[in-house]
Amino acid sequence: MNIIFTCGGTAGHVNPALALAGYLRERVPDAEILFVGAQRGLERDLIAHTSYPFRTVNISSFHRSLRPRELRHNAVSVYNLLRAPREANAIIRDFRPDLIVGTGGYASYPVVRYGAKAGVPTAVHESNVVPGLTTRQLEPYAERILVGFEDCRRHYRHPDKVVVTGTPVRGDFFTHSRQEAKRALGVDDGRPLIVSFWGSLGAGRMNRMMAEFLALEAAEEPFHHIHGVGTLSWEMMRAELAARGVDPAAHPSLDVREYIYDMALVMRAADLVLSRAGASTIAELTALGVPAILVPSPNVTNHHQEKNANALGARGAALVLPEEGLDGAQLFEAARGILRDGEKRAQMEQNMADLGVRDATERIYETVMSLLR
Repeated sequence: MNIIFTCGGTAGHVNPALALAGYLRERVPDAEILFVGAQRGLERDLIAHTSYPFRTVNISSFHRSLRPRELRHNAVSVYNLLRAPREANAIIRDFRPDLIVGTGGYASYPVVRYGAKAGVPTAVHESNVVPGLTTRQLEPYAERILVGFEDCRRHYRHPDKVVVTGTPVRGDFFTHSRQEAKRALGVDDGRPLIVSFWGSLGAGRMNRMMAEFLALEAAEEPFHHIHGVGTLSWEMMRAELAARGVDPAAHPSLDVREYIYDMALVMRAADLVLSRAGASTIAELTALGVPAILVPSPNVTNHHQEKNANALGARGAALVLPEEGLDGAQLFEAARGILRDGEKRAQMEQNMADLGVRDATERIYETVMSLLR
């Protein structure tokens, strides 16, 4: 059995494909798996750290601007779009796939589309609540559209193709119970744990808010708090805390890190998460049933994070706050309000868990394999 996974652009597109590929390799050890992505995409580096072979197509985004630089970029994108069918067909002809699964990103468009035209069974997984441009363009061609929540179905023109599978979350997120995770982290003294992060690189404005937030915590230490700053904001955060007279080393309950490497353990222990609203984070929160305060990034194409966050906010699983006009004191009061109200927090946990799909990888596997049967 030969299977192509095609994805790219962000880790939120690549990670579900990697999770499914690993699960499929366990279930069908002799399956041949090929990943296809963009020539210069993030996916190239992510797949390089695995044993999967990787091939590329030249395809790129279009920018909505009339600046000369952006017009030149769009001209290159048009050229790439014209040659992508030839490259995709060559990969399909050489590898002879029995199944093609796209998980988002521009690179998946030509591979899924021309695979479908060649008669290969195809499926597309969409991690965001509202379909992105690539998913919308592939809807007429893919045999199945796999989505995270039932509410997603209304955004498609062919709801009969839509299957609610959830979005895969790494298995190590479920290795421990919450109490076991708290003991492992040394935060099991009865105080709740806040976990916060704004992306692997860090968001400068949000981290400045967190410096104010941490200073307010340091005055009384009502919670444990693990904050992942991100590489680009690390030095700035140290300077901001120093300017406020806060030395995290003097406050055992404040754990300020450049990066949270043990994210599965930390998220499992969390009583409240403060974060952006990317698709992977939404999948982890719902699978674990952890209440959240979400501040969607205002810089994401098509406002995907706002739509992801609002889907949780509308169900009472998260408090959604806009970045504009927000400060650290307001964020602190919002977090303290949730953690001090046991009944509210318990209801948010339940609402979040009701949205979660813990067996998403298995559901996706069963759905795509049914196309072969």
